Amino acid sequence: MKPRFITLDGIDGSGKSTHLDAMKDWFAARRLPVLFTREPGGTPLGEELRRLLLDPATRVGLHAEALLMFAARRQHLDDVILPALAGGTNVVSDRFTDATFAYQGGGRGLPAADIAALENWVQGSLRPDLTLILDVPAEVSFERVAKARNKDRFEQEQAAFFLRVRQAYLDRAAADTQRYRVIDSNRDKAEVRADVEAALAACFEAV
Repeated sequence: MKPRFITLDGIDGSGKSTHLDAMKDWFAARRLPVLFTREPGGTPLGEELRRLLLDPATRVGLHAEALLMFAARRQHLDDVILPALAGGTNVVSDRFTDATFAYQGGGRGLPAADIAALENWVQGSLRPDLTLILDVPAEVSFERVAKARNKDRFEQEQAAFFLRVRQAYLDRAAADTQRYRVIDSNRDKAEVRADVEAALAACFEAV
């Protein structure tokens, strides 16, 4: 079976950490080889860039921020994602390029064409087989993030920022219904988990 490249995305406070655990259980129950990773991060360089990018004390321009995200991504592809897929291991990444379109694009206003150019240069033809977007209303996201004790650079943004980020995710999903599955995560965890598992099953059933 061809290994799948699956990404999990969504605005802050959408419950990604909770449902990543459910995904791990799903793969384990079926004894499917899988590697879980994250962005920015996944490699020593990526983790250092993650620290810088999330640090509230970091001052970085919009274009430099996007370039740093893609620098971390290219290293992630070279060192982790591509070797795993080539070796027959499925890969699940907590965030990928959709997050750049949503946060640097929708949230901060970087033109989508600029991000797409970087996407094509850094990734070539590689795109996820399935992208799960956990969706909650922007006000719910903002309320959940507001409860965090130590907010990172993105979590410190205002409510309007999260509204734009969410809309960017939804717009991307609407433009490609084959790859994306938008899951309402403002529900009981068991209901959300059932939808996540159904999307995974459908992905592996596809030829």
